[in-house]
Amino acid sequence: MAPPLLTLQNIRLTLGGKPLLDGAEFSVSRGERLCLVGRNGSGKSTFLKIAAGSGEADSGTRFMQPDASLRYLPQEPDLSGFDTVLAYVEAGLGPLDDPYRAITLLNDLGLTGNEDPRHLSGGEGRRAALARVLAPEPDILLLDEPTNHLDLPAIEWLESELASLRSALVLVSHDRRFLTRLSRATLWLDRGKTRRIDRGFGDFEAWRDQVLEEEERDRHKLDRKIAMEEDWVRYGVTGRRKRNVRRMGALADLRSERRDERRTVGEVKISVSEAKTSGKLVIEAEEVSKAFDERVIVQDFSTRVLRNDRLGVVGANGAGKSTLLKLMTGLLEPDSGWVKIGANVALATLDQGRTSLLPTTTLADALTGGGSDNVIINGQPKHVIGYMKDFLFGPEQARTPVGRLSGGERGRLTLARALALPSNLLVLDEPTNDLDLETLDLLQEMLADYPGTVIVVSHDRDFLDRVATSVMVSEGEGRWTEYAGGYSDMVAQRGASLSGKPVASSKVDGSGKAKSGTIAGPKRKMSFKDKHALETLPGRMEEMRRAATKMKNVLADPKLYSRDPAGFAKASAALAKADSDLEKAETQWIELEMLREASEA
Repeated sequence: MAPPLLTLQNIRLTLGGKPLLDGAEFSVSRGERLCLVGRNGSGKSTFLKIAAGSGEADSGTRFMQPDASLRYLPQEPDLSGFDTVLAYVEAGLGPLDDPYRAITLLNDLGLTGNEDPRHLSGGEGRRAALARVLAPEPDILLLDEPTNHLDLPAIEWLESELASLRSALVLVSHDRRFLTRLSRATLWLDRGKTRRIDRGFGDFEAWRDQVLEEEERDRHKLDRKIAMEEDWVRYGVTGRRKRNVRRMGALADLRSERRDERRTVGEVKISVSEAKTSGKLVIEAEEVSKAFDERVIVQDFSTRVLRNDRLGVVGANGAGKSTLLKLMTGLLEPDSGWVKIGANVALATLDQGRTSLLPTTTLADALTGGGSDNVIINGQPKHVIGYMKDFLFGPEQARTPVGRLSGGERGRLTLARALALPSNLLVLDEPTNDLDLETLDLLQEMLADYPGTVIVVSHDRDFLDRVATSVMVSEGEGRWTEYAGGYSDMVAQRGASLSGKPVASSKVDGSGKAKSGTIAGPKRKMSFKDKHALETLPGRMEEMRRAATKMKNVLADPKLYSRDPAGFAKASAALAKADSDLEKAETQWIELEMLREASEA
């Protein structure tokens, strides 16, 4: 067996008087695909910097094979000091690397190479940094949140590119679908230590839960043992000896072990302030169009959003997702058409740029608005320190300026602010940015139980599959199309991903795995999306039947073809579409009925 290309042993690092890394270890061999996972603040980025050689530990050893090449993508790449993007990318090439590969990668990522690094957006800077680390095709690639600021077409392209490389990969990401498709082994960084499972991320969460359950059982045994020894101290010591040094010392050791034990970080407690129930119709838009100069963002857009809908909005960066949200919520006037907001709609928003947070504002003032120590949740005051704890902030952080918070902490803060507002319509623009996997799980559960309506923009495919009941997709040139179901359902209906790559239809066998190679989720109880679809499908199928009947009546005219050939062709196409949509809806309804029966059984 070939020796590892890169090895870290017994890495220790203390920050702010607290141990961040406490004996962490890992190794990566040639061609290996490893994902590094852990809670926000667990030290993943720091550990990756040490592995890359750009960070130093207090103690421990790092060894890399002398002939191995390594490239590292940090969360915030530095492009300063270069006149063009191409110069920045070429600076990462070795003497024997192909310079044409740098140009090819930039073109694939939508850049020319002539851009000024000082004027790049976050997404463009991330694409340039990816081109720089991918161009040399190194032996080892260390990638810290490579999907940050990328749109879905770019994420799908990156997945395909990384899958084709022969490099060893070490990935840090909060994108479940990305990790599942690329990883073959998982390294869990938890409370300063690392544990490894030689299976991909798809098997990680079940294994992690099993490990934590075993820890909880061991902790319970330790507590019982301490209680028994304390009982002996109270009632048995005088009956044996006044000074039983050995047993008293053992009790002190048990107490010390319990005190020094590093427990798992607590869970975020997500609650939402609810407003009065809105009307059944929340948003209605008819023939809405919007353009900026010569660029059309929305063209002849019509939709109806009903109470309890979960609408996902996806598209490439710059497609106009945020503009569409503003049009739908009445924050932006359309050039033509109209938008109607339903009765009793109370809106709460989470913006993508977190622009409402000033760097100098303290965390407590950001939650309360200043001048108070309480946050109002569902009409009841709650002390800001208690509300901070619900989102994993310590009391000592109350006066911390927002500008000093990490990306994950800012994400939790903006989420806490949005959910504190009384609402029955939540509009969330990239809510998953910088949130760890456990917080994402709780956010998904909260949205499933939320009694109002949700509109969410996200590039997280797994999140959309779990939350959305329908997905609105930018088709280009201002055209937007709504598809029933989540992201995977949308791809199946379009027959292609957002990057334009054809997707073969997949059939799921009895084991729950897709025969075409597409990952299929395990059998589980019905989600909110499933229940919503089961309730609304009969009404939609009836509308489809009426539409089909209407087209049949039109086509029943024997003189239609000779009188209006174009009208005949249009009616025939509409009938074929209505029949196809009805067949798909009936199939979905049957599958959901079977799932409901299985869940109830």
